[in-house]
Amino acid sequence: MRITVFGATGNIGQVVVAEALKRGHHVTAVTRSAAKAALLPATVDVEVADVSNISDVIRLSQGQDLVISATRPSEGQEKQLVGIADALLEGLDETRTRLLLVGGAACLTVPDTNGQLVLDDEAFVPPAWKSIAQACYEQFQHCVSHRNQNWTYMSPSALIGPGVRTGQFRISDRELLIDKQGKSHISWQDFAIALLDEAQSPQFLGGKFTVGY
Repeated sequence: MRITVFGATGNIGQVVVAEALKRGHHVTAVTRSAAKAALLPATVDVEVADVSNISDVIRLSQGQDLVISATRPSEGQEKQLVGIADALLEGLDETRTRLLLVGGAACLTVPDTNGQLVLDDEAFVPPAWKSIAQACYEQFQHCVSHRNQNWTYMSPSALIGPGVRTGQFRISDRELLIDKQGKSHISWQDFAIALLDEAQSPQFLGGKFTVGY
């Protein structure tokens, strides 16, 4: 596949690029900073662009099979997430390219709570995380309401970070996944496996899914 990855120099973006290359895909890695290009493998095509710019989205999705967005705004700029989703959906509607959007867990429900959102559960979203969680929820809702439905929204577990590539995880299209110890977590590496599995064999087009241990 020919895949464009926005946010390619971020924590998740770098692991996604590595997983895509491991599977033999042709990757165009997009970063907002030319100085960060050195973080990327020599085997990718590097582009400096802004995911919130529709013209950049159109230019970098022409002729591509898929666009993956793994961008994250800086603290205090969380509300940019809706604008980013809009630019992607608008641009990709023109090029007819599928979108795989890395979002947040806020739109999932908490098991055994009669449908309570993760967004509203302080056990998983403490006050310090509320702004980014709210922005992720609004981002997902914008995708749902947009005319372009050629997208999949991928939610991480409540906690995501460095770890190992095990290939052993569970998938859900509704609920947050919680292990027997009451923890909701996934490594970047296993998250990337699930993301590229969805890239190659779409199962959740026009909807969301999550992965966890």
